[in-house]
Amino acid sequence: MQSANRKAQNAENRSRILHSAICNLRFARDLSLCASVALFALPSIVAAEETVTYSKHVAKILWDRCASCHRPGEVGPFPLLTYDDAAKRADFIADITRSRRMPPWHAEPGYGDCLDDRRMSDDEIDTLAAWARAAAPEGNPADLPSRPTFHDGWQLGTPDLVLTLPEPFAVPADGRDVFRCFVIPTGVAEDRTVAAVEFRPGNPRVVHHALFFLDRAGNARKLDEQDAEQGYASFGGIGIIPTGVLGGWAPGGIPRRLPDGLGRMLRKDSDLVMQVHYHPTGKPETDQSQIGIYFTPEPAKRIVAGIFIVNRNIHIPPGAKEHRVTAEFTTPCDIEAIGVAPHMHYIGRQMKVTAHLPDGSEKIMIWVKDWDFNWQSQYLYKEPLKLPKQTRIVAEAIYDNSADNPRNPNEPPKWIRYGEQTTNEMCLCGVPFIANSRDEYMQVMQEVIRANAPFLKLGELFKSSP
Repeated sequence: MQSANRKAQNAENRSRILHSAICNLRFARDLSLCASVALFALPSIVAAEETVTYSKHVAKILWDRCASCHRPGEVGPFPLLTYDDAAKRADFIADITRSRRMPPWHAEPGYGDCLDDRRMSDDEIDTLAAWARAAAPEGNPADLPSRPTFHDGWQLGTPDLVLTLPEPFAVPADGRDVFRCFVIPTGVAEDRTVAAVEFRPGNPRVVHHALFFLDRAGNARKLDEQDAEQGYASFGGIGIIPTGVLGGWAPGGIPRRLPDGLGRMLRKDSDLVMQVHYHPTGKPETDQSQIGIYFTPEPAKRIVAGIFIVNRNIHIPPGAKEHRVTAEFTTPCDIEAIGVAPHMHYIGRQMKVTAHLPDGSEKIMIWVKDWDFNWQSQYLYKEPLKLPKQTRIVAEAIYDNSADNPRNPNEPPKWIRYGEQTTNEMCLCGVPFIANSRDEYMQVMQEVIRANAPFLKLGELFKSSP
């Protein structure tokens, strides 16, 4: 019996060896074929007879796409300004760009033509891969393009109003990322319209991104008073219904003035609520960021405001891999959307925002197929998107509450409901828009208030109304 077993085992081993040999031969054949094809499939950035070099081909890509964050003092963990910076990381750069983990841009192409698009083209990715395969040659330094310049001061000039954290905030050396809301009185004694805001991180090494809200009801101050440290902790939202929005900032973002005649409303006696996402660096840090506000010379004729599309009825069972939640808002008048800002937490996987127009046509406003909470963005369009009266804006979110999701905060998975904590979820989408008149602005904001009325207190309704 043992002899028979040994014979069977030997036969099985021979079969495995033969199978392995065949697989290796096939792999060698395929590898040879791929190598042959690669010779005739050089990226279009590079002529077929050229060798990809840092000076002639790679430097411009890294400077255009990466250097705004990857330079001394900024949030990137290492600089990418010189040949030496890049050459020792050539394989890593090729890998992380091929997987599209970097540069961080999660919106799918073809759905919304956005400003500050950090997404690399296929040709750029192929060029970086070809350079890494060629052992990262430097080439002739005379071929280098003009070196980028970066402004350390206010890029839009001296602001009309500067709001600064009252004192430095201590960021711990390690542990989870920190989400902190800081409440700063604006001191504005009369209603003003805002042409632009510019954020200056006090410590770019730790500031991941920041969002700017307004509160005229005093609710953020109450949360601040209840927290012993400066500001108050708030992971998802800001813990209140804001009475206005001034935008946000992420590394690489470029401050811009609104076109003449447009402005965001800043009501008198409002507080700025600045939510800052901090990323520990491995050593204790401090930050004292500030925001500059630029007013319009004259009161704006058309108001830029924000619609919040939200569904709080979230109940995601453990193990659900594709749980769908939708939220929607119907425009009470004609508006022009100037961007879109999806928001979910850790188990969010996708969000698609679609405008269903009254004529029956549809327009996908944004589609994020690989949601990452740590790289959420406000996507601003190059040109406004006209949305007629009775356009239905639908945000469809997909969540993965399974054990297969490495970002799931619960192990094992648990029921997840709506809320602002790490273990909660949200289905929220902001849509900044332009109203054609103050009356139409009021119509939209009143519809926003009506949609959120069950979650607002009576005092907030009056204070948030235009």
